[in-house]
Amino acid sequence: MKNKLKEHIIKLIPLSDNEFSFVLSHFNIEKYKKNEFLIQEGEDVNHCYFVISGLLKLVFNDANGKQHIVSFAMEDWWESDFLAYFEQTKAKMSLQCVEDTEVYSISLKNYYKLSSKMPKIERFFLKKSHSGHIASQNRILSFLTSNAKERYVQLLKQQPILFQRVPKTLLASYLGVSRETLSRLSS
Repeated sequence: MKNKLKEHIIKLIPLSDNEFSFVLSHFNIEKYKKNEFLIQEGEDVNHCYFVISGLLKLVFNDANGKQHIVSFAMEDWWESDFLAYFEQTKAKMSLQCVEDTEVYSISLKNYYKLSSKMPKIERFFLKKSHSGHIASQNRILSFLTSNAKERYVQLLKQQPILFQRVPKTLLASYLGVSRETLSRLSS
């Protein structure tokens, strides 16, 4: 289990065993059951999460009560309500388990402490942040420039495992279509 985080980090930066032990000392391991919340809208966001196993969904509920899935996070992904985490404000989104999930969590205090004491980890977090920004912009552009069928095909190409792990209702929400439209797209 400890190796998953180390393997993830050393894809971007080298780490000795001693360095990794220091990094790991800033994290906690947490286990959640399917449908449990790691973050609920309106609450404080105290942690960012690295997924060891399982699947999470980040959800925004609009003023009409409609649920919008912002992202899915599976193994080797980082997730949180990042605005609330970094700005220390109340969550605007909820983070919920789609499957039983195990994560490493890091508090903002430990995030900054670790980053200040280990510049190479600060570079790692910066690289992960860049990747996240790029992915978010690509998702926004997809909604602006692609029709439902194109978004469906793009998701199928980029994340085919989601189609095996996520109920169609959730996939439809993520793609911004109705469940019926998703059924037509997949036939």
